[in-house]
Amino acid sequence: MPSDALPPFDVGLLAPVSVGHDALLSDGVVLSTMIRVERALVAAYVEVGAAPREARVEIDHVFGIDEKYGSPERGIDVDRLVREGVAGGNPVIPLVGMLKAQVPEEHRAWIHRGATSQDILDTALMVVARRAVEQTRRSTANAAVWARQLAVRHADDVAAARTLTQHAVPTTIGARAATWARGLERAAQRLGELTFPAQLAGAGGTLASFVEITGSQDAANALPAALARALELDAPEAPWHTSRWPVTEIGDALVQAIDALGKVAADIATLGRTEIGEVSEGVGGGSSAMPQKQNPAEAVLIRSAALRAPHLAATLHLASALAVDERPDGAWHAEWPTLRELLRLAVGASAHGASLLAHLRVDVDAAAGNLGRTGGRIVSERLRGVLVPLLGAEAFAALLAGDDDLAPRLRAMPELRGVDLDALLDPAGYLGLAPRLARGAVHAGGGTAHDRGGEE
Repeated sequence: MPSDALPPFDVGLLAPVSVGHDALLSDGVVLSTMIRVERALVAAYVEVGAAPREARVEIDHVFGIDEKYGSPERGIDVDRLVREGVAGGNPVIPLVGMLKAQVPEEHRAWIHRGATSQDILDTALMVVARRAVEQTRRSTANAAVWARQLAVRHADDVAAARTLTQHAVPTTIGARAATWARGLERAAQRLGELTFPAQLAGAGGTLASFVEITGSQDAANALPAALARALELDAPEAPWHTSRWPVTEIGDALVQAIDALGKVAADIATLGRTEIGEVSEGVGGGSSAMPQKQNPAEAVLIRSAALRAPHLAATLHLASALAVDERPDGAWHAEWPTLRELLRLAVGASAHGASLLAHLRVDVDAAAGNLGRTGGRIVSERLRGVLVPLLGAEAFAALLAGDDDLAPRLRAMPELRGVDLDALLDPAGYLGLAPRLARGAVHAGGGTAHDRGGEE
């Protein structure tokens, strides 16, 4: 591209969270995948005994059987495909004509035979989504591993728990990281449980064309599963042209993952504030105007995805709810860019999440210093139980007023002679199960996975 030429419409200039991580979601990959689906349909026909093997061999040869992923196959005029896709409302219609033009005449009839455009595009998007979801799952699981390591490393390092932005009670840095890990682990598990069904149902979702072509209801019934096998997808239980759960379930799982990553990023951005300083990013950007700054760039990018993702999933649900009749009139079309953008955010946010947690720097001294900002009041919940019986409720309330150091005042009270005030005021003595939570989930019935000798 000449240096003075404008780049393609979207190369990530305004979407830095996904730059370098979304190659699986390009228009070129979607186009290549649609062609793979058309080829796989021919293979499915051969498998059920309806098409001659020579048709599959010739069509695979024309379009390159080894080009599993990558750039659009040769012979496709992409600009023309995009233009002509407007007239029919989807790109499959002109694509079929272009594909047939490249195939020897005796085998052309097997290209797209019996299928409808939605069969091809839905199936292609499932292939694309499956790869992107797996990449997201791996990155999210890696982020969880790093969070678990932080949790164990800092299981006993005391910090202030904050509720409604204010110091509440003592916790540990590790307990907070374990909270991150649990959210990430659950999200990764849900991503791994998704199904990606192929779509093959014909014009009205009845498979009538396939019964006619194969001459057998059993062969037609076997065709969608054969297509799924050829593409490493799940066999559909039934047509889902207007039952859009495969799309909404993917969207929901992606949002759960981005939510979990967003929680981590929000905590890190807050804890990294100059006046708190308990964590900092190991990699990150500076400022164009303020050279002293080290901005939490990865946390910021993840948060940008977390702010957008729920609305994209809501659009998928809206489209699903309006998938009328046997082919949606616009609702289906709204899914394509929405699902891809959500996948794009998830792939990018999860990659940044794994990097963020892998390189996170924790300042234990800063966390310990922040504990003292309320002059011992961080353990006021504990103090109340011990001191109210000795001093009375009013005296205790007066004691907590102000922001001075409680220790000298408590030591001067004759009512408290004999009370181990150092132990009472030590935040490390009021951690509850925080260290155990950091080392492994506490289960009903007592103990943790580690305590029982089991694995997490």
